[in-house]
Amino acid sequence: MIKIEYNNKEILENIDRIVRKTMTMDMTWDWPCGVAYYGISKAYEATKNEEYLTMLKNWVDEYIELGLPSWTVNTCAMGHCLITLYEATNDEKYWNIVMSKVDYLRNHALRFGDSVLQHTVSVNNDFPEQAWADTLFMAAYFLLRVGIKLKDKEMVEDALNQYYWHIRYLQDPVTSLWYHGYNNIQKDHMSGFYWARANAWAAYTMSQAKTLINYLYPMFMEIDCALRDQLAALKLLQTDNGLWHTILDDEESYEEVSASAGIAAAMISNNNPLHTKYIKKSLKGILENISDDGRVLNVSGGTAVMIDREGYRKVPKNWIQGWGQGLALAFLVEVMTMDGTAVEKTTEEKDVKSIKKEKKQEA
Repeated sequence: MIKIEYNNKEILENIDRIVRKTMTMDMTWDWPCGVAYYGISKAYEATKNEEYLTMLKNWVDEYIELGLPSWTVNTCAMGHCLITLYEATNDEKYWNIVMSKVDYLRNHALRFGDSVLQHTVSVNNDFPEQAWADTLFMAAYFLLRVGIKLKDKEMVEDALNQYYWHIRYLQDPVTSLWYHGYNNIQKDHMSGFYWARANAWAAYTMSQAKTLINYLYPMFMEIDCALRDQLAALKLLQTDNGLWHTILDDEESYEEVSASAGIAAAMISNNNPLHTKYIKKSLKGILENISDDGRVLNVSGGTAVMIDREGYRKVPKNWIQGWGQGLALAFLVEVMTMDGTAVEKTTEEKDVKSIKKEKKQEA
């Protein structure tokens, strides 16, 4: 079992800051918002703070009234928060949209090979026969959640088939790290870099899948082994600051916080005691990258499969991003819900950030 010391008040305050800042962002019904609101949904489920639910509900209700976009793999990421809204309110309108997204993914989305979802960001065929790690969060994990809830065996099998083929296409059997994308037409990984956020999408969604499916599923062992080997490789690439470089094995690329949060959250969920020291370092590093007004800092912008190393290195990291907010929330929720194995600090010591803040107020 994983046991770490943490300041519960500090965690709750940071969750609250991030949620409130996120709700001021003018995001549209797309994947940035989908990841952000997934994080808020997790925060609501963990804290039972009804204000979080109300803010989420008001935003979604307004957008429904204004009109929803066409479905793509990326826009299906919004389905995660709709599941939470339906479970909390029993309002069928949220579930109807969930099932509309499911219908799109199951019956209309572009696929290739053995029924593998092509990653889509618009209604156009932007990336023919390409599998991206992102699809696991936006679509496969969403389908799995719905399939488990409905006890729909075919839907569950479809979702797990996505995991199977994304593991086969994207996880390097030598390093156990994940490539960003795979081109089925060219039969290659395009530029072939181990992008950190791709590894976060993979690790986090695999860790969550393990909590949803019975260990008797043949795919449980596939996912379990893929995640085991990936995390074993990732821990060795963690920086002294408790983070990961945006290109995992490139020390000259910057440390990226959204990926770090997703990877660390997966480590907690996977519950291997040998990862305790890495989680401790990540907690410190991630908290240091949350501003007083709730912005998660040093999060790379939206990133396609870049053509070269410099492409990844030069993606800006100066702006607040929905996926950074959401993945940080997912991580902090994992910290405070570690099956009761975490221990709250009992000392009167305050973290450096709090001391600096108090001194500033006194000045």
